[in-house]
Amino acid sequence: MSFIRRAALASAALLMVAQPVLAQTPAKPAAVQKAAPKAAPKAIKKAAPVSDFAPSADIIKTHMAFLADDLLEGREAGTRGYDIAANYVAAQYALLGVKPAAGNGGYLQRVPLISFRPAGEGAMTVTGADGQSVALTFGEDFLPTPQAQAADLTVEAPVVFVGYGVVDPTRNRDDYAGLDVKGKIVVMLNGAPASIQTEERAHLSSPNTKRTEAEKRGAIGVITLSTASGEKRRPFKAGVAGMKAWRVVWRNAQDVGSIRAPGAPALASLSQAGAAKLFAGAAGSLDAAMAEAEKPEGMVKGFALATKVKIELKTEIQKSESSNVVGVIEGSDPTLKAQTIILSAHLDHIGIKPNAKPGEDAINNGALDNASGIATLLEVARGFKNSKIRPKRSIVLLAVTAEEKGLVGSDYFANNPTVKKADIAANVNLDMPVLLYPFSDVIAFGSDRSTIGDVVKRAAGRVGIGVSPDPLPEEGLFTRSDHYRFVEQGVPSVFLMTGFQNGGEKGFTTFLKTNYHKPADDLNQPIDYQAAARFALVNYEIARELANTPARPVWKKGDFFGGAFAPAGHPSAAK
Repeated sequence: MSFIRRAALASAALLMVAQPVLAQTPAKPAAVQKAAPKAAPKAIKKAAPVSDFAPSADIIKTHMAFLADDLLEGREAGTRGYDIAANYVAAQYALLGVKPAAGNGGYLQRVPLISFRPAGEGAMTVTGADGQSVALTFGEDFLPTPQAQAADLTVEAPVVFVGYGVVDPTRNRDDYAGLDVKGKIVVMLNGAPASIQTEERAHLSSPNTKRTEAEKRGAIGVITLSTASGEKRRPFKAGVAGMKAWRVVWRNAQDVGSIRAPGAPALASLSQAGAAKLFAGAAGSLDAAMAEAEKPEGMVKGFALATKVKIELKTEIQKSESSNVVGVIEGSDPTLKAQTIILSAHLDHIGIKPNAKPGEDAINNGALDNASGIATLLEVARGFKNSKIRPKRSIVLLAVTAEEKGLVGSDYFANNPTVKKADIAANVNLDMPVLLYPFSDVIAFGSDRSTIGDVVKRAAGRVGIGVSPDPLPEEGLFTRSDHYRFVEQGVPSVFLMTGFQNGGEKGFTTFLKTNYHKPADDLNQPIDYQAAARFALVNYEIARELANTPARPVWKKGDFFGGAFAPAGHPSAAK
């Protein structure tokens, strides 16, 4: 019997013993079991009973205690610790009476993975118009990009500079205008102009977005270069240390890494010194382009270079597996139950700290990132199962793997859903609620982009919680968690987080500085489980209204992401 199976059975036995506790239902919501202390800020309102669901702080604490235990070794995707966590969530679904929905009769949706990293330094040669060749130096001039689809890759072609490589019809911008890149390698600046709205800039800056545009125009590879300000934020030399890190994607039907725009793969990144060698003899000026890139509009003009490049890459590739955990609470309405509201949270974390010193705590337990989100998901599920009124639409409970590897598990599900893709009406994602203070507001990233925003405001208002605007717009958080993989499929989505009021800003920023992605994100933190219960109640109310409202959520007219991913005719397109 494997270790994982023994651990899973032990977990199930533990759950059976704990079942009498898990079955208890408090008489009142945890958020209102006790009167607020006299010193509590006025912003915290007493929550009025809004349903027959009463979230339990004790049950949430129980889930977090298991998921953030050292036994699970940081829940890294593809490890036995993660598999124990996945079996725990599946067992909880079963105990609650949630139906399996992985598409195979069970709860676990297999996610085949590919891990890859450079094997050696690679080679990059620049040949000028005079036929003279110069070999670039690894770590000084260039860094190779590993390939998810080929252990050996050689590309040789002329080079065209395409500025930022941004194509944005909403702003009448096309950095490829007037350039012929067919059969050529393109070199582009990282990022996008500062004048573009942050969430939209994050999308336009994405290597996936940029390579897709390059591939459409016939380019056969992409080389990247930092701007002057980008170099200051993250020096080229800092990338050398990360060369040995594994990158992860899911495997496709051909059993190779699933990447966007495979016809125009990322090949290498250049330093300023390497770029000078590549741009030698060009009609355009690299210095002028770099200066223009620092302006808010960043209208960098591209031009053909006088050089051609040969790049030889070798990649170490390993295969592994993990799983998403999928359950469904079927809707009651004969028509609406075909539509699904997906409640998602990532189950994985970053595992064991490498090169730890003897006696040092090396396990990244991920208590708030994201055992708290999974515990909330499970408690919301309990609310639906214990409610006397079934939701009209079906509720899909989705615990995803490999979020920490680049939203991989959610990307796999979004592209290989176990429910009909056209019937996914909305996604509410729970990622890292910082439950260290009695929050009085929530932030719903992306809520102003679709009709979900009105639902969030009403639902939060029913339990005395405010909804605040994005306090960190410069971070582009709307594109940085699992919900975004559903956005890319045209699904209106929100990412819910505890807000910055009532001590939230200090609590959040302190957590990021001292505990985020560190072993200190464990159960020794002063976790406020009453706040956790309140967060579960807000999420339950949001999900309940989304499930029951007659109108399906749609993108707002003119929204950037709705226009990009839900064109006319899409079920979620603006009406």
